[in-house]
Amino acid sequence: MCGIVGYVGARDINAVILAGLWKLEYRGYDSSGIATIYDGEIRIKRAIGKLKVLADVLDKEPLKGNIGIGHTRWATHGEPSEENAHPQLDCSDSIAVVHNGIIENYINLKEKLIAEHHIFRSFTDTEVIPHTIEKYYTDSLENAVIKAMNEIEGSYAFAVISTKEPNKIVCCKKNTPLVIGVGEKDNIVASDILAIVGLTRKIIYLEDNEICTLTKDSVKITDRNSNEIKRKTVYLNGKVLEADKGGFSHFMLKEIYEQPKVIHETIEKRLQSGELFKPFPLSIKDSELVKLSRILIQACGTSWHAGHVGKYIIESLCRIHTEVDISSEFRYRNPVTSGETLVIAISQSGETADTLAGIREAKLAFLKVLSIVNVAGSTIARESNDIINIDAGPEIGVASTKAYTGQLFALYLFALYFSRLKWITKDDDLALMLKEVREIPSKMQMILDRASQVEEIARKFHQSSNFIFLGRGINYPSALEGALKLKEVSYIHATGYPAGEMKHGPIALVDKNLPIVCIIPKSNIYEKMFSNIEEVKARGGQIIAVATEGDKKIKELTENIFYIPECSEILSPLLVALPLQLLAYYISTLRGLDVDKPRNLAKSVTVE
Repeated sequence: MCGIVGYVGARDINAVILAGLWKLEYRGYDSSGIATIYDGEIRIKRAIGKLKVLADVLDKEPLKGNIGIGHTRWATHGEPSEENAHPQLDCSDSIAVVHNGIIENYINLKEKLIAEHHIFRSFTDTEVIPHTIEKYYTDSLENAVIKAMNEIEGSYAFAVISTKEPNKIVCCKKNTPLVIGVGEKDNIVASDILAIVGLTRKIIYLEDNEICTLTKDSVKITDRNSNEIKRKTVYLNGKVLEADKGGFSHFMLKEIYEQPKVIHETIEKRLQSGELFKPFPLSIKDSELVKLSRILIQACGTSWHAGHVGKYIIESLCRIHTEVDISSEFRYRNPVTSGETLVIAISQSGETADTLAGIREAKLAFLKVLSIVNVAGSTIARESNDIINIDAGPEIGVASTKAYTGQLFALYLFALYFSRLKWITKDDDLALMLKEVREIPSKMQMILDRASQVEEIARKFHQSSNFIFLGRGINYPSALEGALKLKEVSYIHATGYPAGEMKHGPIALVDKNLPIVCIIPKSNIYEKMFSNIEEVKARGGQIIAVATEGDKKIKELTENIFYIPECSEILSPLLVALPLQLLAYYISTLRGLDVDKPRNLAKSVTVE
């Protein structure tokens, strides 16, 4: 991991590759590097830390050439260092490779290569790739890459250049994304569409076990048997081109403020004249939906929290048994399934390795898979039976915000349609629900208009070392998500609990120095939640409350209150999410941290 850019053409090689890597900064990284071919030699520059360090190196000594590959690395094997940074080279410095993913059998490959007198200069798993290609190189870089692919086990996307064939980039993938940008007299390969934006709008998604050869004039795709594959280009839509801060100080803040717009646009697209029609063009027939006896939701991180909210929504509105799994557990636990089971996979990037593996396991069991994604052309989207595209536009901040609420909203619309299909929700109730759904964007905006109140609370507690987040019912997942947001961007230890569980152990942590964020909107379990907060208050905990407008009783327990507009309990997670996101954002910035690129994190986790 984490970012790949390769270019062949007449433009300035430093500018093109570096610009692409800048656009991939949001994915997280600890070192970077670029290799080009010039005057029959591979020229390479690598640096530890931010891309600015590499940019400064290139300002002093720019690389020359019309072909090159670049990489931002997120360390998995070997500490961040110049030696471990990509590109990695073979023994003779004639082959250079950049790689995303993990080579699972690299130790065995390395031992064999060392026995064959190959010399290694890094502690990375990646370095076995150029040495294996070197081992098999005879007359064709493509053939050598294919032979290397046959030996390598794991997940990977890599791009290769060689001084023996100095006018081409050869690249391939397995379980890790790679996309080709088709230009005029130049071509580009990258691990993310964003790196291609600005050079061309014509793209090709590379599939697993395919090999692509780029020259400045051609793009050729083959399988492992060297059979050519014809693939049409796809044109980038406008939303992909919106990746700028738009006057905000950080992408995370911009994306928090974009949430009303995202939900409003979804409403305009999916609802007509107050009526709910089939909200997404699904191939799963209505007759198949009504026969379902169980839904399995699998996801990772923030998407897993969205899945937990989805469980409450679907079971409440549709009265169908719903389970939620972390994808890395789902794929190994051998779940009991039947033909009447639907698997819903949720992934912001559409490339999450564990979620993708879970989809493949489900399809092996002949289960239908419906995926909720934000990238319609992603691997998960292409491998699922159906998708719901939340269409939130690019999310650059590593900590997911607008994608999370977009996922929640997709689950609401799916559940409402499903419920109506099963004749569980009456017409009058559905009309009331849809009326309130249409009010969500304006209520979100009301919260954002009072963001300074959250900032004031953040100033009181930004130096705290620990936080607890409490919620009940459908807002227990909101507590988990609030804690995750704070951990991700502020590096403060934070834990989410169901409030009723506090007395069973966690209450031992409470003292006068512990801030406890209590999510207590108007609900049928308000009194129980209030009692749980009283237990915490009695032990000196510092209460921060997210409550419904007009709630005067909560003032008995704390002055640190942020009010959300009144709404139905089932819709409240959509509103609760915003003040929790803002709290994490402001605490992070008050601590002087890089909120958009938290340490150790990658936006798209494409390795297991």
